[in-house]
Amino acid sequence: MTIPDSSFMMDNGASCLPHPPEEENRIVTDLMNKSESNLKEGNLYYVISNRWFTSWQRYVGQGNGECSTDKKFSDSQQSNVVPSKRADRPGPIDNSDIVLDNNDCGSNELEVRRGLHEGVNYVLVPQEAWEKLSDWYKGGPALPRKLILQGVKQHQFHVEVYPLCLNLVDSRDNSESVIRLSKKASIRELYETVCAPRGIEYGKARIWDYFNKRKHTALNISSQTLEESNLQINQHIFLEVQADGHYSSQFGMDSTGNELALVPLEPSRSSLTIAGGPTMSNGHSTGYSFNLNRGSALATGCSDIDDRYDSYNSVKKGDRGGLAGLQNLGNTCFMNSAIQCLVHTPPLFEYFLQDYFEEINTENPLGMNGELAIAFGELLRKLWSSGRTTIAPRAFKGKLARFAPQFSGYNQHDSQELLAFLLDGLHEDLNRVKQKPYIETKDSDGRADEEVANECWNYHKARNDSVIVDVCQGQYKSTLVCPVCGKISITFDPFMYLSLPMPSTVTRTMTVTMFYGDGSGLPMPYTVTVPKHGCCKDLSQALGTACCLRGDESLLLAEVREHAIHRYFENPLESLVSIKDDEHVVAYRSKKVTGRIKLEIIHRVQEKQEKFTSENLKGGGRKHFGTPLVTYLGEDALNEADISIAVSRMLSPLRRRYSSLTHKAHNSKENGFVSETTNEPLGSYNSQSGPGDQSINNTELEETSSRDMSLQLSLTNGIGLSCKPIDKDSLVKSSQLVKAFLDWSDKEHELYDSSYLKDLPEVHKTVFTVKKTWQEAVSLFSCLEAFLTEEPLGPDDMWYCPRCKEHRQATKKLDLWMLPDILVVHLKRFSYSRYLKNKLDTYVNFPIRNLDLSKYVKSKDGKSHVYELYAISNHYGGLGGGHYTAHAKLVDENRWYHFDDGHVAPVDENEIKTSAAYLLFYQRVKTGPGAEEGETSRANMDF
Repeated sequence: MTIPDSSFMMDNGASCLPHPPEEENRIVTDLMNKSESNLKEGNLYYVISNRWFTSWQRYVGQGNGECSTDKKFSDSQQSNVVPSKRADRPGPIDNSDIVLDNNDCGSNELEVRRGLHEGVNYVLVPQEAWEKLSDWYKGGPALPRKLILQGVKQHQFHVEVYPLCLNLVDSRDNSESVIRLSKKASIRELYETVCAPRGIEYGKARIWDYFNKRKHTALNISSQTLEESNLQINQHIFLEVQADGHYSSQFGMDSTGNELALVPLEPSRSSLTIAGGPTMSNGHSTGYSFNLNRGSALATGCSDIDDRYDSYNSVKKGDRGGLAGLQNLGNTCFMNSAIQCLVHTPPLFEYFLQDYFEEINTENPLGMNGELAIAFGELLRKLWSSGRTTIAPRAFKGKLARFAPQFSGYNQHDSQELLAFLLDGLHEDLNRVKQKPYIETKDSDGRADEEVANECWNYHKARNDSVIVDVCQGQYKSTLVCPVCGKISITFDPFMYLSLPMPSTVTRTMTVTMFYGDGSGLPMPYTVTVPKHGCCKDLSQALGTACCLRGDESLLLAEVREHAIHRYFENPLESLVSIKDDEHVVAYRSKKVTGRIKLEIIHRVQEKQEKFTSENLKGGGRKHFGTPLVTYLGEDALNEADISIAVSRMLSPLRRRYSSLTHKAHNSKENGFVSETTNEPLGSYNSQSGPGDQSINNTELEETSSRDMSLQLSLTNGIGLSCKPIDKDSLVKSSQLVKAFLDWSDKEHELYDSSYLKDLPEVHKTVFTVKKTWQEAVSLFSCLEAFLTEEPLGPDDMWYCPRCKEHRQATKKLDLWMLPDILVVHLKRFSYSRYLKNKLDTYVNFPIRNLDLSKYVKSKDGKSHVYELYAISNHYGGLGGGHYTAHAKLVDENRWYHFDDGHVAPVDENEIKTSAAYLLFYQRVKTGPGAEEGETSRANMDF
């Protein structure tokens, strides 16, 4: 046993081995990486407060201590972080901000507060890393959690931060207690946990699923997991104990002999009610009936008895339905919203209300053995047959967790992500193609679009044929153009929904200050709108239009940092994403030139002596100020006098109309920028010549001045060392860049107004603005047009050009070729990056009727391209703490309803259009004989 050196004591009083911060960082990083490479079920992780962990990160030098949600650490990631000032060593580990004060779970394990998020409120570290941190810092409390494996076909490791809490009701005295187990624990383990502390023999105990305080089914001792039994967090379970050979409980009986709870409990209702109004009992009338074989394995295996509803009873004509709510099972409003929109999709509820079992594909390796389709079909039938009864979709959620573990647990998720998975999963479960043929796609090779589109669609249908494809899938035309060789590639791809960007996610405003490279005018800031993911070429074109750039002129973009040129944007394809909002960008306007020497004029001013530092002493106590000026020297520019003339020309717009020196200088012979007494260039300045090509080894020319303002040119390296005098009357011919350091004295400040060189505006100044008004609303068509606009591919989406045989950043253009009967429009309100998550509450003005997309569809298929809205998935609030609801229309009633989890209420049509609209569901309006409405022009559209 190793005894820590008692003479070494940390500030927090804990004794441990004296590791420096860098060593602590290395040890923990290695242990975390080792754990990530050896994941297996049952591994222990520990929950640590993010507040404490970020203070430790600052101490060991991990950037600014901002927690990254990435679980895996790497040396390369850390090397890219510029460390801030070393923070003090943190005190003992403190998890008090993430632990519940009262632990009522009857367990030694403490409970973590609900609603917390990894990377925001807490971090997870493997057991080995926790043991090191705990040894070094002590504190706590320890919050161990196990790694579990979820999913059937998509296996996913997950640290179970929130194990399953069940409320146990003891029938002997009606007392309640909390049982806390992993969702992967078996029913057998549940019996052990319940019976052992109470001294009850397993054979004399019976535990019931007591969801909503209503007896559903007895939980027989088996290896079945709690998750597979559809037990939900915080639900009740009921314990009966055998006495004298009988189970006694505080229950009565109904007329059929079934036990009833003495106190019925109304299903929970969401606390957020958007649309009020009285509860209505009328529903949608259906004329469909079906007859299923109750003995089939598929049907029996998926029966859901959550609400004591027999899913195999026929839906008879005249039965009312479509107005049932869905109980929130714990942050499942995202699922409820998407489901309500789907079950109110006319072609889908018509399909699932009939006998669809013959189309279930149990052999598809991409499907879910038909289980997802059956679970959805049963849920849909309940919603259309239960009148006003609220349904608890426990069985459906259980299937969802099995096949899509990312939706397991009780965190909030995205309704669009669920919809995408559900539509794809239903398609694969109902795919009529049992054996998918291999088909090699062909290039368009200049063939007619109609021919290529039909060929691609037939290939797609040969492998994918289901009711989802029939009604929900359309076809894009995608055009890629190589920027080097001009190769054009055209493909036709299927789509399930349109994900339309919001205008603020498509474009950005950028403010750039333009300087004249010939000294012909004062600097002027311009604010332009450019594609958010565009390139520098887009910015140059927008600036050129704004400043009326002539055909023989060009713009040179640059970033200014600390009063010097930090970088030039000379690659027209460089992404604008690299330019941040808080940076300062300038554009130098000049005649188009090639092969001429670029001159940078950097301004300096004498520092006061008490402010001298080691940095500015190298420059003789001078500091940079203002914005550098850039121009091009003439082809015959060979010496310092030519530079003096160029500097004088660039400063001429800044010359004051009158100063105390102007009349004295009137009779002086000026050649550019000169002194009234010496005929020498006014003010001392240094010029450095350095190549644009790195192969020249950053050679620069530095000019120093004497008191009499004579100039001396010296050849120096990039950091100002190893100087040697050279002839001041010549320049290095191979140089592509000359830097002239212009020292300003009081005389220059009186002659020239330097304020024009100061206070560059930021690229984008973030200000708090009020919400957009109705009049400032964004049209749905503007979102669609932004989606269809040609744009370059991102750096991570490079296209392999078959002609160049290389990956190229091609331009991409999407067109709508064929539209489906059901058109789902996704408004991309959420934006995610590594360090930022944002939601846009922009009001989008979308039509309820007569959405005419004819002008956007390229094919001539003779179908109507006019659509009518029938459902909306809404998202209220911000990220992480928002709430989903749905609006859906009962077509036969021609009436809209608001679905807020279990609460359903009618709503006026003029109230359904809000800034919360997230998913829009449209149905094609049929035209021709028998159609109630014909096509309508866009001018007559309903907004």
